[in-house]
Amino acid sequence: MFRNRTHAALLLAERLKAFGGRTLNDKSPLVLGLPRGGVPMARIVAEALGAHIDVVLVRKLGVPWQPELAFGAIAEGGVRVLDPEAIRKFGLDPNQVDRVAALEQKEIARRSRLFRGARPLAEVRGREVIVVDDGLATGSTMLAAVRALRTHEPRRIIVAVPVGSVQACALLREEADEVVCLSCPEPFDAVGNWYRDFTQVTDQEVKMALTPRNPP
Repeated sequence: MFRNRTHAALLLAERLKAFGGRTLNDKSPLVLGLPRGGVPMARIVAEALGAHIDVVLVRKLGVPWQPELAFGAIAEGGVRVLDPEAIRKFGLDPNQVDRVAALEQKEIARRSRLFRGARPLAEVRGREVIVVDDGLATGSTMLAAVRALRTHEPRRIIVAVPVGSVQACALLREEADEVVCLSCPEPFDAVGNWYRDFTQVTDQEVKMALTPRNPP
């Protein structure tokens, strides 16, 4: 049980300290946070490691009549991760899937303008990239992020979370070069159950966390 995201991020940074200690330049490790909860945590990790920080934009794809039920995820660049079993279970046809994906792609574009302005994603090619979130339940959003980042040809991708389900961590180990997860409790249920304070992170907090110390 973590006190809050700050507590979890400090513990995560301690586990990741082997990735720090390098001179800060355009080939330094890049720490990317998934919004919203992963971005303030990524800032703490980046500061501990002496690394650059940015945001990688991913959105859950929710069932149209019950958006909290996910059938996949989409990342910036249009990369989709779909759950065929969920699509069959909810009786979704391809047009419904495409409509939800189009709406979420618009939200990704809105968040990109809000969080980055006109600046593109920090340079990923050839770099060690650490992708941080506050936890993994199904792992679909993180999986979409990893697949989207692969298209930019990073040297390595390390997924870093304080807590995750056994199934999600196993899924990500098949796609990422390394998964650092502090705890895989069973039964898992929900990420928020493993934090005493899991208050929603605001857009303003994300923007503050992304305020650059050094240009990427």
